[in-house]
This record gives sequence, structure tokens and C-alpha cells, in this order.
Amino acid sequence: MAAFDTPQAAFGALRPACVRLTEAQTVENVARLEARLAAVGAGALQELQEYVLFPLRFALKAPGPRRERVVQRVLRCLRAVLLGTRIADPRLLQELLSELCACLPAPRGAPAPAEELQLAAVRALLALLRSARGDAVAALYRPSCLPLLGFAVSLLLGLAERERAKQVRLSALECLQVLLLQGECREQRWLREERAQRCGDLFASFLPGVSLALSRIIAGDVKQGHGITVAAIRLFYQVVGLVMADEQLARVPKQKEKPKETPSVEQSRIAELIVHRGPEWSKSTSEKLSLLLHKIVEISSVHSHWRVRLELVELVHHLLSNCRLSLVDSFTHLLKALVGLVNDENSEVQSRCNEVLQGIAEQQVIAQNRALADVLSENLHSLATALPRLMNSQDDAGKFSTLSLLLGYLKLLGPKINIVLNSASHLHRLSKALMQVLELDVTDVKIVEDRHWGCVGGYDPSGSMQHGVQKGRSQRKYFRFFTEEKIFQLLQQVCRVLGYYGNIYLLVDHFMGLYSESAVYRKQAAMVLNELIAGAAGMGVDVLQEREVSLSMDDLRGSVTSILEEYTDQTNWYLVTSIDTEEISREKQTVPRSGLAALPGAACSSILPSPDPHVTTRTMNSNVWQLCIQLEGVGCFAAVLGREFRLLLLSALYPVLEKAGDKTLLISETAQGTLVDICEACGYDSVQSLINENSDYLVNGISLNLRQVAHQPHAAQVLSTMLRHSDASLLPLVEDVIQDVLSALDQSYSDQASTFLGVLHSLMAALVQWFGPSCSKEHQQRQAAEGQSGTLSQIQQETTSQEMERFFLDYIKQKQIAEGNLSDSSDEEADKVPPLAKPELSNSDAEGETPLPSHAQLAKDVMERCIHLLSDKNLRVRLKVLDVLELCVTVLHPHGNHLLPMAHRVWPALVTRLISDDPLAVLRAFKVLCTLAQKCGDFLRQRFSKDVLPKLTSSLLSQAAASARAGPVYNHTLAFKLQLAVLQGLGSLCEKLDMGETDLNKVADACLVYLSAKQPMKLQEAAQSVFHHLMRVDPDSTWLFLTEVCCPHPYEPPHTSLQPVKLRGMGRQRDEFTDNILLLLEELQQQESAGAQRAPPP
Repeated sequence: MAAFDTPQAAFGALRPACVRLTEAQTVENVARLEARLAAVGAGALQELQEYVLFPLRFALKAPGPRRERVVQRVLRCLRAVLLGTRIADPRLLQELLSELCACLPAPRGAPAPAEELQLAAVRALLALLRSARGDAVAALYRPSCLPLLGFAVSLLLGLAERERAKQVRLSALECLQVLLLQGECREQRWLREERAQRCGDLFASFLPGVSLALSRIIAGDVKQGHGITVAAIRLFYQVVGLVMADEQLARVPKQKEKPKETPSVEQSRIAELIVHRGPEWSKSTSEKLSLLLHKIVEISSVHSHWRVRLELVELVHHLLSNCRLSLVDSFTHLLKALVGLVNDENSEVQSRCNEVLQGIAEQQVIAQNRALADVLSENLHSLATALPRLMNSQDDAGKFSTLSLLLGYLKLLGPKINIVLNSASHLHRLSKALMQVLELDVTDVKIVEDRHWGCVGGYDPSGSMQHGVQKGRSQRKYFRFFTEEKIFQLLQQVCRVLGYYGNIYLLVDHFMGLYSESAVYRKQAAMVLNELIAGAAGMGVDVLQEREVSLSMDDLRGSVTSILEEYTDQTNWYLVTSIDTEEISREKQTVPRSGLAALPGAACSSILPSPDPHVTTRTMNSNVWQLCIQLEGVGCFAAVLGREFRLLLLSALYPVLEKAGDKTLLISETAQGTLVDICEACGYDSVQSLINENSDYLVNGISLNLRQVAHQPHAAQVLSTMLRHSDASLLPLVEDVIQDVLSALDQSYSDQASTFLGVLHSLMAALVQWFGPSCSKEHQQRQAAEGQSGTLSQIQQETTSQEMERFFLDYIKQKQIAEGNLSDSSDEEADKVPPLAKPELSNSDAEGETPLPSHAQLAKDVMERCIHLLSDKNLRVRLKVLDVLELCVTVLHPHGNHLLPMAHRVWPALVTRLISDDPLAVLRAFKVLCTLAQKCGDFLRQRFSKDVLPKLTSSLLSQAAASARAGPVYNHTLAFKLQLAVLQGLGSLCEKLDMGETDLNKVADACLVYLSAKQPMKLQEAAQSVFHHLMRVDPDSTWLFLTEVCCPHPYEPPHTSLQPVKLRGMGRQRDEFTDNILLLLEELQQQESAGAQRAPPP
């Protein structure tokens, strides 16, 4: 609570301080007065206002040089007094305004005072204007005060424009706003009608200077900060909105009224300063303001700070609301700014812009009674004409702004968009602009390089397809004229708004014409058609107002049907997408055709007939993208029609399944995404459900097309896709078709083997997926049982005298064999070993009378064909055959009596692939061998030992020197991959086949060189894995072999009567093998220790 609440008490407290300040203008005296003022109540201070102001005003006007510290402190004290009191005396207000303006620096002249002094003066002036009330304010805005107001305005504008201090500039702009508009006064309501009219006449004199200065501030360096720019924009549109208000200008007489009495000289001079806002002045000012607004719109619409763009929206809204008639010339610029920001990246700007546009769209006629659609259609035509040039010359930010403007025009036109579309010139300009802007970049060679080989990758069960849908549903496209995704999203919105408001039949017909007109426009036209249909259905379209009549489902289905027929037409669906396809197409051209030879098998005709028979990578890339866009369109149509799309499945599902089995990765992924879209739209639970419920129609189509395989090579792709994405319930439906495939393969294996092998691979992979778990579970259980029995036998080993005797007898026998001292009986025993397998074969025939399950019989039939095709002259066919063969072995594994005879038959051809074939085929054949060994076990022991093992070991030994001296690039060569595969599989082969000691020694000798530190690390690790398997087969022999190379420590005999143990590895220096051998010996020691701990006590 204040200490001095009464005027008398306050006067007694303040009088000494005021007297001292009047006598001596020092900082201390001003500070003393401030301290006393803090203890005075508001009511008492109001009574003593002029008394307190006198010493402060005197200090400002004191003669002699000004001391800036004193003046700054006086201004602070003066501001405190003005904030606590109200000024009602017009004379006092004007005098204080003049005195405070004298403290501000002149626009040009003497050096400017310190920034702190300027800021204190502006704040004091702001406090003065806010404290003015009633008659004082009314008197200030009379013509007689025009010079004083002009003086203050020019000083504040100079500060706002030229001062460096940001806070001074912001305060000057705030002060200007209060001075010109009284924008923050509580008595703002009085500034209306008559008084607003008077102020408008008064401020019209300031409009040129104020608008020019503010436009320069708005266009200033971005380093000035967004706050100054926002304040300048706000002041600009408030001043212009006041002076150019339609309501005020309508009340201004055409001719200036003559004064009734003869004015004095001073009044005459003031009258010359006052502007008459007549029609001529209004027109002239509007033209000049149009230039400034154009400049402001261009700069502010692309400003980096969202608050500046938001304030620009407020500028447009304010001026279009108050100056719609007076600023008619500026309407195009203002509308451009508004529609350009409708898709602003900031949500607040976007929301406010939509609100303003919504209000404008509800008004039918604006700007000199011209229809809104007329103005927008003119702007739209001009923009569409310039769009290709702008997209080719602007950066991405400029392109985004340009397309935002185009979208804004269309949104603002709304239901009247057909006025533009019904004009052939407008529609032609707009469509050609979209065709050029949406041109794709098809130079990326990776589009063709990315392949999907059904025989190489693993089987992808149907359940995983839903998981991978996002990758296939919408492929990222690369355009020629822009790179940012948000620009493409704008173009999508443009097309969808056209489809939402426009005549869908007119638009579809026009763009289908462009689709058929030229291959140059085909991809772009397809993209536009897809978005038009989505927009017509109201999917993902952002509009300002609802359309007058919604499109019926019949109209949508009719448009979709016509587009779908064009998409899936053989000329547009079967395109060259790879060199393989091209070669096939040339072969097909030799097949005689009659009538309409362009069946779906004309897969290989290019988009348009070309005199050049060679298809370039660019053309194939273009074809890939065209197919992807059309597939995305099918998915979009399904989403639009929902369950109604089931009526079109007969014409759409089969072609989409064809492309889901395409070898080009981009096409197959997009087609899979389309299948998922169809499932979601038509109400199917999964792709598997979609295929199963339509399998009768699909199987019938496949069966018919397989009869004309020369003309219908894509039937195999459909069958492969069905198998990959269905379950075992499909097998009975396709058994007959599979038999047709096998028959067709028998008849035309020379030229169609590759195609049919893809189907057979899909079939076998599906059978492994459907029937494999039970087989593998059974197999795992058997392996576990064998492992447990082996572990128990190892644990139960006891070193007895009989075992010692047997060990030495076996050792003597093996030594004799090694020295070549073989008896006749042993030769006979050796000769009798191979025929031991024959009873198994005969037994299988006896048991074969039991019918095989259908899936196993299919696998057996397929394996029969693989045996014959393993020797095909085409490497790619041989590779596919090996992949299919591996899967056949897996399927037949539970039926050993049928698998072993087939393994016996396939063995000679497989050995040929392993020994004398391309390295790729050798690598694949070795994988098949590993699978056979895992499934057939010791049945292959003698065959492997005699036919394959010598070649493998000799190959490993011959390649060891090359890999030891090779660099890091060697790891990427085919030779390295082959070495790695053999080393990784050789150990498990020895273990599965239970190889004899002689063979194990051969393997150990071949793998020893790969324990060298000179070998690549992966080869060293693979060689270690071989010895790990050898340790499990024969740990003693493996230990002896390793210690012969490197023995870490000597072995002392337990008794002097025994001879010392001598191993060749004892006492050797460290070499390249030492580290790996020591590691293996340590692991072997740990294995024996663990076995001893698990052994039961005697």
C-alpha cells in the first residue's frame, strides 16, 4: 500500500525532490524523485500530474548540451508517471508529444544517440499515447495537428527502417500502430464512422510514405528477425485497410468541399496537406499499392518463418474484407497469396488459410461484379501455360509454391470447375501441363537389374505377404523435374480435386485419349487417371466445400471398367521388361499366327512399333514403371469400389497374378501390394483366401492357356503365384494342372523348360511349406535320438583290457591296409560292400505297392523330370533343376523307400554336375549333395567316397594357394564362394555319411591348409568347422592328426619302462597354422572333459 495516498501528503513528499531536480538535472536527483514517486498513490499522483511533470519536462528542455545518462533516466521517470496517470488536457498531450519527439534522432542529420536512449524515448512516447483519453485524443486527430503527427510518424518510421537494434525497431513499429490506429486503447470503439472517416482523411496524407517504408522493412534482410517483419505487415494492412476502406471511400464526395469561411494562412497550409480521397486519388493509389502488394506477397509467401506467412494470410483476409472494391487491381496478387498458402507445411497457416478461403468461396461475386470463377479461370489458364517452364526453371521450393497456387485455384473454383473443363483450350493447357510435369525419370538401370528369381530365393509363405505389403503397395517414383515427395503429393491432390468436382466422364475420356495418343504420355496419363478415380470417390481429397452432386456407384464402376479394360489390354499389359523377355519375343515371332495373333502371349511387343529391333534399357525401365502404375491403379480402383469390385475380379485377378509372378522385382512387389488392396476392398481375410475362393476360375484359365503355351507363356506365372500364396487345400484343385505342366514340359522341354521349372520350383517350395513341418519334426526327433544314443555310448566307454586289445588289432589291420598288404579275404569283403545297397532297392519296390500321398507322388514325378534335365545344355536350366531337385528330396524324405531309388538314379547326373560343370552349377550341386546326404545318410557313403570326395579334396588343395595370396577382393569371387561352400558342408557330409578313417584323413589333409593364417578369415572358420565335425566322428584320430602338425607340450610316460611319446609336432616353431590348431586342440580337450564329467561313476 502506498505511503502517501492524499494529495497533501504526496505534495510534501514530492516537493523537495522536484525542486532539487529543477535546480540541478543530475542522475541522483532523478533517482530520488523516482524513489518518492514509488510511494505515492495513483489518485494523489493524478492530482499532482502536471506538478511532477514540470521538472521532468524542464530537464528535457534544459539549455546546454544534453547528457545522455540524465536524459535516459528522465525518460524512464516520465514513462513511470505516464503509466500511472491519464492525460485529458489536449494541450499537455501535444506538448509532451512534441518534446518526446525531440528526443528521437532525426532521419538524416546529427549522429544518432545511444540505443538505450532511443528505446527509452520510444517507450515514453508509447506510454504517452496510451495514457491519452477523451478530448485529448480527439484533439490530436484534428487537421491542425497534422504537422505534429507527420513529424512523429516520420521519426518513428526512420527508427523502424534504419535502426539496427531489434528492440528499438519493434517498439517504434508498436508506437506507430498506436499513433496511427489507437489499436490498443480501451476507447477504441470511438474510432468509427465519423471519427474513423476523419482519421482516414487525415492518414491518407501519410499513406505513401508509410506504405513505402513498411514495404522496405518487409523486404529487408531475413536477419532482422521474423518479429519485425510480422509487425510491419500488420501495420501495413491496418493502415491501408483504414485509408482504402470501401465504406469510407463510398462516403467521400467526388469533389473537394470548399470552406465556408476564408481560412487563415496557417489553415490554408494545413488544408494543402490534407488529401481528398476522391475517385481519381483512389484509382491512382490502388495502382501504386498493387505494385507494393505484389512485392510483399512474393517475399512473404516464401518466407522461412511460419508466423510471417500467417500474417500474410491475415493481410489478405483484412484487405479482401474491407477493400474489395478499392483494391480491385490487387485482387489477383492477394488471391495468389491465399491459394498459394493453402498447402503450407505449417498446420496453423494451413488451417487459417482454409478458413479464409472458405469464407471467400461462399461469396459468389467479387471484384467489380466479376464472377469468382471468371477471375480464377483466367489465372488458372495463365498458370497452366507457364507451368512447364516454371517446373523446368525453379528450385523445389519454387515448384512447391507454384503447384500450391494451382491447387488453391482449383479448390477455390470448387463446383464451378466445370466452367474451366468445358473449355477445350483450358482443358488442353491443364492436361498437357500435367503430362509434362509428371514425366518420370526412367534412366535408373537398377529398375531392370533388380530381379526376382523364383528358384533362387527361399519360399515366402502366404502369411508373410501381408507383412510386406507396404513395400509393394506404393513404389517410390522418381520424376524428371522434381525430387521432393511433397511436390508429388501436391500433384496428386490437384488430380483428385479435378476428379472430385469435375465431370468424371469428360476427364476420363480426355486422359484416356492422351493415354492412347502416345507412349510419351502413357505413364503420366495412367497416374492422372488413378488419382481422378480416387478423387471422384472422395478418397484422400481435401476440399473447401462439398460438391453439388455426388457420383453414383454405377458411374464409378463404368469409368473403372473402361480404364481397366484399357490397362489390361494385351498391348499395354505384356511389355518388354527384360532382355530375357525380348529374346522370347523374337522366338515367338517365328511362330505362325492367324487372325488376332496378339494374344496375351504377345508379351513382348513394345509399347509402339519401333523401327529399331533392339530394346534399350530406357524402354524397359519405362515399361516397368507403366506396369507398376497400372497395377497401382487396379488397387486404387478396388479401394474405390469396395465389394463392388468383386464383379470385376474375373477380368482383373488373373492379370494381377501374372504380374505377381513377374521376374522384375518392382513389378512383382507392386502386384503383391495390389492383391492385398483387392483383399481389403472385397472383404477377403487374406491373399490366400482370395486365391482359394476364386481358384476354380483361375485353374480353368491356366488349364486353357497351357494348351497354347507358345502363345500363353504367362499361365505358368499365375500358377506359381497361386502356389506361393495359398495352402494345402489348393493342392487337389491344381493336381490336374500340374500334370498338364509336366506333360507340356515333356513335349517342349527344349524351349519352355525355364518357364515350367519356375512353376515346379513354386510347387515344391509350397509342398515343403505345407507338408514339411511334420517331416522335419520327425527327422529332428530321430536326429535327437541318434545324438542321445551316441552320447550315451561315448559316456559309457570304459578303457578295459579287451578294448585295448581290439584297438591294437584294428590298428595293425589299418596299417596293413595302408601299406598295401591286403589278403584275398579282405578284397572279397571290400568287393561285397557296394552290393549291400541292392537289397534296400529291392525292398523299396516291395513296399512301393503302398500308394504314396499325392504330394509325395507329385514330388517323385517332378524328380523324374529333373533327372533328365540335369544334363541340359542351358546353364540357367541346370541351375533351376538343381534347386527343384533339392526341394524334391526334402519332400520325399519321410518316404525313404521311394527316395533311395530316386537318389540312385540321380547320382550319375549329379556327379557330373559336381565334377565337370560351370562353377555356379558346382556350387548349387554341392548344396543338393548336402541335402541328399542329410536325407539319405550312409546310403551314399561308398558313392561319395569313390566318385566325389577325391575331386573335392583335390580341388580344395589346388585352390588353397590362390586364396592364400589373394587380397580382400577375392572374397567376392565365385571361386571363394565355392571354396567356402565346400568347406562349410564337407564336415557335416563326413558326419552324416559316417565316413571311414581313410576318407577322414583325406578330408583332414585337404582342410589343413585352410587353417593357415594366410587364408581369408571366413575360410579359416569354415575349415575349423570341418575339424569340429571330425572331432565328433573320430576324436582320437583327429587329435593325433592335429598334434602331428603342432603339439603344444610334451607328453611324459607314466613309468620309466615305457618309451617316451614322440610326435612330429613337438618342439616346432610357431607358424601360420599354430593359432588355429591350438584353438582346435583346446576345444577338443574341453569336449573330452565335459564327456568325462557326464560319464556315470563305475
